Amino acid sequence: MTTTTHTRTAALALGDDALVLSHRLGEWMGHAPVLEEEVALGNIALDLLGQARILLSMAGDEDELAYLREERAFRNLQLVEQPNGDFAHTIARQLYFSTYQHLLYARLAATEGPFAGLAAKAVKEVAYHRDHAEQWTLRLGDGTEESHGRMQLACTALWRFTGEMFRPVDGLGFAPSELEPAWLESVRGVLGRAGLAAPEGSRTGAWRAGAGREGLHTESFGRMIAEMQHLHRSHPGASW
Repeated sequence: MTTTTHTRTAALALGDDALVLSHRLGEWMGHAPVLEEEVALGNIALDLLGQARILLSMAGDEDELAYLREERAFRNLQLVEQPNGDFAHTIARQLYFSTYQHLLYARLAATEGPFAGLAAKAVKEVAYHRDHAEQWTLRLGDGTEESHGRMQLACTALWRFTGEMFRPVDGLGFAPSELEPAWLESVRGVLGRAGLAAPEGSRTGAWRAGAGREGLHTESFGRMIAEMQHLHRSHPGASW
């Protein structure tokens, strides 16, 4: 299989999404609310890291791409780079992204394109990620007054980053906007069952100010990249 420039572009975008979100979820290790949740978030992070390794290998050298690029060279969505915040923010981010990623991989798995093999395997993993986020959204939204309020705040705060998921990506083979109606229906359905109001604000304001797919990132991303790359850059060529 010949990897074209367009395929590399798409592989880099999807690989960076998985890599960055994997790192964010890894930040919960040692800090999760309960031990069982620490295991769950760790497993989701490892699934995403596995996806990132395959995708970044399609775009070039996976280690070089992960650890030696500057901030502006990353092509991930701004949604996945958002700080963990409190647990409700992490769950809202997971609900929005895993719903999108499940639709994306299901679509890619049904094609004969370069991502079909990865997508066929990953769609099963992401179905678990989506279910995990959905169950926690229901628990928090339909829980106490405190958990309901914090979950509602989190869903509203991250809503403005969701429009970027449906922008065109070269090499993907279809327009991500085709997934948007199903995403809206699914997310609004979960929020409704959780007793949460679907946010009504703009979903495009964030990427108009700075698009992650174009290498423009939010303030916290630089600090995250510095931490993620610190060991590799401090000890170049080191091995265990």
